[in-house]
Amino acid sequence: MDVNAAVAALAAIAGVCTGVIAMLAFRWSERDQARPTRTSLHTDAVLPPGVDTVLSVLRSSAVVLDESDSVVKASSAAYALGLVRGGKLAVEPMLNMARDTRRDGEIRQVELDLPRRGTGRGEALAVSARVAPLGSRLVLLLVEDLTEARRIEAVRRDFVANVSHELKTPVGALSLLSEAVMDASDDPEAVTRFAGRMQIEATRLTNLVQELIDLSRVQDDDPLDDAEPVRVDELVAEAIDRSRHTATTKQITVASGGSAGLHVWGHRGQLAAALGNLVENAVNYSPARTRVGIAARRVTAPGGDLIEIAVTDQGIGISEKDRERIFERFYRVDPARSRATGGTGLGLAIVKHVAASHGGEVTVWSTEGQGSTFTLRLPEAGSVRNRDDSDADSAGDVDHAPDTTTEPLPAPEVLP
Repeated sequence: MDVNAAVAALAAIAGVCTGVIAMLAFRWSERDQARPTRTSLHTDAVLPPGVDTVLSVLRSSAVVLDESDSVVKASSAAYALGLVRGGKLAVEPMLNMARDTRRDGEIRQVELDLPRRGTGRGEALAVSARVAPLGSRLVLLLVEDLTEARRIEAVRRDFVANVSHELKTPVGALSLLSEAVMDASDDPEAVTRFAGRMQIEATRLTNLVQELIDLSRVQDDDPLDDAEPVRVDELVAEAIDRSRHTATTKQITVASGGSAGLHVWGHRGQLAAALGNLVENAVNYSPARTRVGIAARRVTAPGGDLIEIAVTDQGIGISEKDRERIFERFYRVDPARSRATGGTGLGLAIVKHVAASHGGEVTVWSTEGQGSTFTLRLPEAGSVRNRDDSDADSAGDVDHAPDTTTEPLPAPEVLP
């Protein structure tokens, strides 16, 4: 009997302990459910009906404050921007706006520059904050990130200013030269000299306008709309022909080499303009009696084979600080030399946009005093290559028309 009584007592004690543990677990669970989360620092029941749904679909960062300035609701974007920390609004000017709106019920809006969270470089985050009452006790804060819009606006202003400056130079020169021609009407030699200068400035103005049009097209047009397989040999031949006159005048040898029969996929006109700009720059910035080489080859890449077209010159070279900016619009390594060569500062910007829109890239290697190599990488037109390979396999030993393909030339050698 004593054993049974002891067992019964132990069972009773175990039951009491189990009950206590269950009650504690229940209380703990209720506490966890009532604990503030990342998106709701209080229960959603304090928000007016439908507000939670509306805030969840807004693109702006949203924060709802109660009468004690505690955060009732905050979107994930508000945390990402660093607006909410530790259950409180961390931006003092916005907190003051919320208090003023709670006091008088007026809607307020202000633009602020906030320190970017997690960076030590002092970069500012431009935002637009709008505060409005939400019911009788709550205040709604909506914050819009304006950083990207500000950057685009700055780029647009710089572009307009640069275009205005670049156009003003040849237009002003033409105006002065025309006056000089009028004043020297009785001096045929002076008229001839001034007329020649007018032709140079008119050509520079024409080139600038054309490159502005080309840049606008490559930025706005989708090259895949008119994409086709383009022979690299034809692009190289066209680029060489484009610079033939200048190269002949400076006694510069332009040689092509590499693999023959390569194709890239894209807009033929844009690709020709990009490669033409690279060759033209190489010729313009090379000393007389030097060599410019163009070589194409196929390289293996994880996403598919690429075609590399390298343009090498023996020119003045590019310093390391300038290499980071040469693809910017209107940037010139040597403005005085650009004026002498008629450069507009848009050629490499066009190359960069064409390469990017075709799924490729353009890179540069350069050493001051030794020359530069610009490499244009573009996706290969795989369907053309597969068809050529299948045609070669099916031909076998069957007699066919004589092969007119020229022997692939070695990559051009840079002269010392």
